Amino acid sequence: MNRIEKAFENGNALITFFTCGDPDMQTTYSAVLCAVAGGADIIGLNVPFSDPTAGSAESFKANERAFKSGTTTDKIFELIGRLRGDIAVPIVVMAYCNSIFSYGSEKFISACRQKGADAIIATDLPYEEKDEFLPVCEKYGVTLISLIACAKTERMEKIAREAQGFLYFVPSADGAKDPAILRGECEKVMRAVRKSTDVPCVLFGADRYCRKLADGLFDGIIADFEISAIVEKYGADSPERVGEFVKAVKGEIK
Repeated sequence: MNRIEKAFENGNALITFFTCGDPDMQTTYSAVLCAVAGGADIIGLNVPFSDPTAGSAESFKANERAFKSGTTTDKIFELIGRLRGDIAVPIVVMAYCNSIFSYGSEKFISACRQKGADAIIATDLPYEEKDEFLPVCEKYGVTLISLIACAKTERMEKIAREAQGFLYFVPSADGAKDPAILRGECEKVMRAVRKSTDVPCVLFGADRYCRKLADGLFDGIIADFEISAIVEKYGADSPERVGEFVKAVKGEIK
């Protein structure tokens, strides 16, 4: 059993994502440690990107702050190696395809393995083009996580059948705003997905309604922009606040 599988052994998992270098690498490092102490089951590390096409306003600003602090991919891998020496939970690296290509796909994925990351998520990688990275991931024993939209389609079922690690569910814009729409989307999609895969399914979003959906429908939730908002507000003083937030959320999704 690998680290990702173990993360889902004891109930709903909480996955916390951090934009590396926001507002600096030391703060990211300290915030991750506080998140793990607060109960985070999986740590996600976002590679900042200059032209993001997905994410919240908080995430966009987090990218800008990370670049201002001098964040590079090499520094991110140094951070991963440092974290792996201190934490036992899985580490997932999330990056846009262009960031992986520009660094060199094999170099990027092999560095994940060498430094102790368990998986990657390529934010804008279409299912039909996953072979750009999958053979290299398999070569180095790095899991390629798939994203899936909360919309029932034949394509969705194909993604689910071939999923590894866990499935990362992204609600529609309407679902993200309206709890009733979100529940309807999720119930319809999850009925089909559960027939296609046994891998855990996690929902993007850690507000109170998403926490409720983790009980019964999903196997966990993802806190991302909520973390960025805390870091934006408290800066270098954010790690303890992040830990408090994680502890509160984790207490609601057991």
